[in-house]
Amino acid sequence: MATYKKRGYKPSNKEEKEITAEQESTTAEVFNSLDEGASRTETWVADNQKYIYIIVGVAIVAVLGYLGYNRFIQEPKQNEAANEMAQAQEYMASALRANGAQSDSLYNLALNGGEGKYGFLDIIENYGGTDASNLAKYNAGFAFLRTGKYQEAIEKLESFDSDDEIFSALAAGGIGDAFLQLDQPEEALGYYEKAAEMRSNSFTTPRFLLKAAITALKTGDADAAEEYLLQIEEEYSDAPEADKVAIYLGQARAMKN
Repeated sequence: MATYKKRGYKPSNKEEKEITAEQESTTAEVFNSLDEGASRTETWVADNQKYIYIIVGVAIVAVLGYLGYNRFIQEPKQNEAANEMAQAQEYMASALRANGAQSDSLYNLALNGGEGKYGFLDIIENYGGTDASNLAKYNAGFAFLRTGKYQEAIEKLESFDSDDEIFSALAAGGIGDAFLQLDQPEEALGYYEKAAEMRSNSFTTPRFLLKAAITALKTGDADAAEEYLLQIEEEYSDAPEADKVAIYLGQARAMKN
C-alpha cells in the first residue's frame, strides 16, 4: 500500500533510502524513454518532412482539383450538353406522335442531329459522364428500338444507368422488347422479369408482368405465366393490364392440361 510522504521528506533508514533511490531511478527511466520517443519522432518528421509536405500537398490539390473540376468544367459541360440535346428531344417527341416513314425520319434526326444541333449519339460521344449523356443513351436506345435496330437498342439501353423507378424499369423492359424482336424469347423473358421486379408501382410492374406472362407462354412455361397473371389479378386489379388477365390465364391453364 502506498504511503503519502510530505514534501522535503528524507528517508530515515537504509531500507527507505534504497526504496527512494529505486523510485527515483524508475522515474528517471520513464522520462528518459519519453524523451527518447519524442526525439525519435522529431527526427523522423525532420527526415521525412519533404515527403509529408508532398503527401499533404497532393491531398489538397486533389480536393481543390475536384471542386474546381465540378464548378468550372463539369457544371458548364452539363449545361452545354442539356442545351445541345433540346433539339434531339424535340425530334424524339415528334417521332412518337408521327407514323410510318415520317416517324423513322424523325427518329434518325433525333439520333444523328439536325438544324446544326447534336443528336443523341453526338451527345453520348462528346459529353460523356454528364446526366445529359446518360439520358441520351436511354433516348437513343428507344429510337433504335423503334427503327428496327435491335442490337444497337440493347447496347444503348444496357449502358443507361438510373435509380429512377420508372426509367430503370422501362429501360430493362425495352431490352426485353429488343430481344423478343430478335426472336430470343428466353432472353426477353429475363429482362421482363427484371423490369417487373425492379420496382413496385402501378405503371411499370403490371405492364412487365403481363409481358413476362405472354413471353413465358411462348417459351412453354405455363406455370410461370400463371404466376405472373395471378400477381396482376391480386395486386394490380385496377391496372389496364388486369383486363387481359383472363384471356392469357385461360391459355396458361389449357397448356397445363
